[in-house]
Amino acid sequence: MSADTIARTAFKQGTTPLYDYDKHWASCYEPAPYLPMSRAEMDALGWDACDVIIISGDAYVDHPSFGMAIIGRLLESQGFRVGIIAQPDWKSKDAFMELGKPVYAYGVTAGNMDSMINRYTADRKIRSDDAYSPGNVADKRPDRAAIVYSQRCREAYPDVPIILGGIEGSLRRIAHYDYWSDKVRRSILLDARADVLLYGNAERAIVDVVHGLSKGYTLEQMSKLRGTCYLLTPTRRHWQADMTEVASNDVDTVGRVDPIINPYVMTEDVDACSIEQDKTTISPLQSSMSSQYPGFVSEPVTNKIVNAEQVDEETQVVQMRGFDRTENDKPKTALKYKLKMPPREKTVIRLPDYEHVKSDPVLYAHASRILHLETNPGNARALVQRHSSGAGNSHTSIDVWLNPPPIPLSTEEMDYVFDLPYARLPHPSYGDARIPAYDMIKFSVNIMRGCFGGCTFCSITEHEGRIIQNRSEESILREVEAIRDTAPSFTGVISDLGGPTANMYRLSCKDSTIEKNCRKPSCVYPDVCENLITDHSNLTKLYRKARDIKGVKKILIASGLRYDLAIKDPEYVKELVSHHVGGYLKIAPEHSEENVLSKMMKPGMGNYDKFKAMFEQYSQEAGKEQYLIPYFIAAHPGTKDEDMMNLAIWLKSHGYRADQVQAFYPSPMATATTMYHTHKDPLHKISRLEGDMDIVKSGKQRKLHKAFLRYHDPKNWVLLRKALQDMGRSDLIGKNRGCLIPPFNASLEGREAAQDSYQSARKKNSRLGNDSVKRNNNSASAAKNSTGKNTVGTHSKKVSKGNFQTQHTGLPPRRTK
Repeated sequence: MSADTIARTAFKQGTTPLYDYDKHWASCYEPAPYLPMSRAEMDALGWDACDVIIISGDAYVDHPSFGMAIIGRLLESQGFRVGIIAQPDWKSKDAFMELGKPVYAYGVTAGNMDSMINRYTADRKIRSDDAYSPGNVADKRPDRAAIVYSQRCREAYPDVPIILGGIEGSLRRIAHYDYWSDKVRRSILLDARADVLLYGNAERAIVDVVHGLSKGYTLEQMSKLRGTCYLLTPTRRHWQADMTEVASNDVDTVGRVDPIINPYVMTEDVDACSIEQDKTTISPLQSSMSSQYPGFVSEPVTNKIVNAEQVDEETQVVQMRGFDRTENDKPKTALKYKLKMPPREKTVIRLPDYEHVKSDPVLYAHASRILHLETNPGNARALVQRHSSGAGNSHTSIDVWLNPPPIPLSTEEMDYVFDLPYARLPHPSYGDARIPAYDMIKFSVNIMRGCFGGCTFCSITEHEGRIIQNRSEESILREVEAIRDTAPSFTGVISDLGGPTANMYRLSCKDSTIEKNCRKPSCVYPDVCENLITDHSNLTKLYRKARDIKGVKKILIASGLRYDLAIKDPEYVKELVSHHVGGYLKIAPEHSEENVLSKMMKPGMGNYDKFKAMFEQYSQEAGKEQYLIPYFIAAHPGTKDEDMMNLAIWLKSHGYRADQVQAFYPSPMATATTMYHTHKDPLHKISRLEGDMDIVKSGKQRKLHKAFLRYHDPKNWVLLRKALQDMGRSDLIGKNRGCLIPPFNASLEGREAAQDSYQSARKKNSRLGNDSVKRNNNSASAAKNSTGKNTVGTHSKKVSKGNFQTQHTGLPPRRTK
């Protein structure tokens, strides 16, 4: 496929399927047992060089749950020689030159997790482990790994193109709030010095880019590929000269930005004050904003870019919404004032520039809202954001250009990707070292991608998209059989058939035209959309066929269940509860209070109650004792102390005692992160003067909110007692059944007693074994008792009737004989 063809079809659905590309010449080689990680492995394969070298912050596991393996095997299937450099020593360029100079490009990813989330807790404390490293060892990757790796690649071979990808790059593609530094950072493209960034599901984009490079085409000739981001410098502006810019204010009006009026002039006298009427001096920020967004204060104008090189800084290149010039000076919103837009495929929306969103939370919230409105591949427009300290259309500025999101993979393409010859094991160079992330998924099967839930605290939609991409039933069953036949130590139990959610397999909009034009952020909030197909019969049939495979004893479902969807199909719930629950099923109500749930875009507790009733009914009919594990989030934007108190009351009234407590973690680009940073709600139109939200930021308040979730822990009673008294709810302190916490108890709250006064059932009943001993530098000594004998594999205590054997202390104990 030529670069011209690539550019011409980039905005259309009819792209070439992944399995129909002409293979590169290296397809004459047999697939490698493992993609090589050393020169010796390359020599054994007969390679003199790698066409593409992938740098990753994760250990190399050749399994379709690991991004580097998917991209590596996919490029291999296209006839390219792919090498892997996993968790390199980032302190010099030497480790990045270990496999020699790549022929076409470096591919850089921080790994399956964002490197900052991987290393720091929600309270910004450094973690002591890393599930994606051999031996669970921490500090095997740097902070902001994608930036550091890219810079080292540039030092190693300055002329080799760098393709940045993975979730870390994907969620930092524009100016974004960074929780760890508590400031707005510019697009990762500028700091990483990469040539192109691929965001979202990048299979189609990476194949197009590498094939284009192999044919001698430049990135300029491939500048319209979907799911890609570029830097447009003064010499590159002609790349997108055929596009018409529309200011973001024309898409979603923030509201007029007025010049600052002299505070010493009485408001009543402003109309009579000729000096103030003629005054044009405004603040530097507003002056810069006025240059970039004249439509905030002036009549609409239209200038189509014919040749971007001819545009000087005095020329306006955006279409803007004007004002009525009535006494209220309201924005024009009536249809008669509607500006005619150019075709969406020829339109780019200019977001407020980096300097503005960095210093103005309102414009940041506005930019975030626009970004999320332009995520549907069927109607999304390109976005552009200026990154410079200058204003206007200065050629000294740098633009970050985001093409529309990638077209979702078809079922046939999904099968092609997952049926590639993965070894399904960690690279042999790791020996017997345990990689916890692999242990978690080695007996699980990914059946779909994407999520249309739109939960504001989650970034799955921003990365994978909201349109579900499904594998075929045959491909899934083949993988189950492959696990049975090849996986070491397989016991007959498949740990999961799922994905981002457990039960969105083959769910979609009933009309493709509606789907392409929809701009809703969620298909299930505030209620399940009437256009959404909620029939789970395909998933029910898949469960039945999978558990009928010879050699498979049980199929468990471990992915998070959308219970608001499940209750729409009682047959599915019955099938799930009767055959695929291992005693406990995790679901995520997240909160009990409606005002908090509305900021999360989660269903109310009425849906939870309906599902709970169905779960208990079908468990009883199946003759099984099974329990639900509800998960909740503390300190989410929009949460007040009273909300957490009410949640604690709800937990106690329902007999739940949360063991693992999750505080809100502001991940880049998530809608809730925008709320956290700006105190505004981007789910609705942004206003400067109203709509401020309650945000939990101080460490003391975050600690209080987590304490409410763990109301049963005596270590939290002093804090909760003071908070309840301050809130005027001393009635919740006492020994009565309706009280939340007891009065002061010296025996439980004394300094020495408090240290051991509460121990979670998960820790209390844990057994020392290969899956429970914490692996760190002291794991060897931790596995020995005081006599020096090795105790690994022995029980820490005898299991007797009444002991909790769960991961959640709020559950009744299992009955033991």
